[in-house]
Amino acid sequence: MSTRPAILIARDVFPEVVERLQAHFDVETTAPGVTRTAQELAQSLQGKVGVMTTGGERVDATLLAACPQLKIAANIAVGYNNFDLEAMTASGVLGTNTPNVLTETTADFGFALMMATARRMTESEHFLRAGQWKQWSLDLFAGAEVHGSTLGILGMGRIGQGIARRGAHGFDMKVIYHNRSRLDAATEAACGARYVGMEELLAQADHLVLVLPYSPAVHHIIGATEIAKMKPTATLTNIARGGIVDDAALALALRERRIAAAGLDVFEGEPAVHPDLLTVPNVVLTPHIASATLKTRMAMAMLAADNLIAYLTEGRALTPLNPQVIRG
Repeated sequence: MSTRPAILIARDVFPEVVERLQAHFDVETTAPGVTRTAQELAQSLQGKVGVMTTGGERVDATLLAACPQLKIAANIAVGYNNFDLEAMTASGVLGTNTPNVLTETTADFGFALMMATARRMTESEHFLRAGQWKQWSLDLFAGAEVHGSTLGILGMGRIGQGIARRGAHGFDMKVIYHNRSRLDAATEAACGARYVGMEELLAQADHLVLVLPYSPAVHHIIGATEIAKMKPTATLTNIARGGIVDDAALALALRERRIAAAGLDVFEGEPAVHPDLLTVPNVVLTPHIASATLKTRMAMAMLAADNLIAYLTEGRALTPLNPQVIRG
C-alpha cells in the first residue's frame, strides 16, 4: 500500500499536469466531460488530503465535514466564489487560486468581446450564414465606435487595469472606472483612467465592461435599475462572473433595445444560459473562455499543481487565499 499523500483532480486536465502531480502523490484523475455532484465529490475525496478544483466544485462546510482529511483545495481560476473561505479556514483547509498568469490573456479577450459586441460581429455573421446578405447598404450592421469612445470599467483589479490600458493607449478611449477602493494616482495614470461614482459610470460609459469578483454583496449589481441608467446606445460586456448581472433583466433590455448590445462570457447558473438570451440577436455569447489559450490554461493548471505540491510537501503555498491556515 502506498504511503504517499492522495489527491483528487476534480476535472480533466492536461497530461503534463497529471504527470507533475504523480511525481509527488497518488493521484485520482477525472475523465473528460465528467463532473461530480456535491455528494459524488465528497465520496471521491474520502482519504484525500488535496483537491484540484475549478469553479464548478463547491468547497463548503458540508463538504468539509464529510472530508476531514482534506488539507488544501487548489482552484484553477482567479475567482474563488466556489470556496467558502470562512468554513475552510475554520476547518484548517487552505484555499489557493491562480492570479497573474491569466491577466493579459483575459484582458485581451475582454477587449475583443467588447469590440465584437460594439461592432455587431456575431449578429452580422449569423445574418451572412443564413444567406440573408443579398446586397450591401450604407447602414448594414452599423455599430458603435470603439476608438475615441468612453470605456467604463466596473472592477479595477489586474484584469480591469489591463483592459483600461488597451483602451486608453491602443484606442484613444476615455477610460472611467468604479471600484471598491480608488487606485493610487500612479496606477490611474498608467491606465489612463479616472475614478468616478457608480452613477456616473453607468451614465457616461459607451462601453461598460464588468471585471469585478463575485460575492453575495454584488449579486445582480447590474439589474433593471442600473441598465435603465445606461445610454440606449451603450454596450455591456461581462467577463467577471455569472450572478453579477441579472440575466433576465438584461435579456429584456436587449429585446426592447434599451441598450444597444451585450457581450457575455459568464452566466448565472452556467453552463445553463437564460433561454431569453438565446433568442435576442444583439448579444455575443461565449462559454466562459476568457482565459482560454493553451499557454495560459496550462500555466493556470500548473500553478494550481505547484500550490498542491508546495503545501503538501513543504507547508507553504504560492498563492494562498487564507494564509492564516499556514501560520496557524
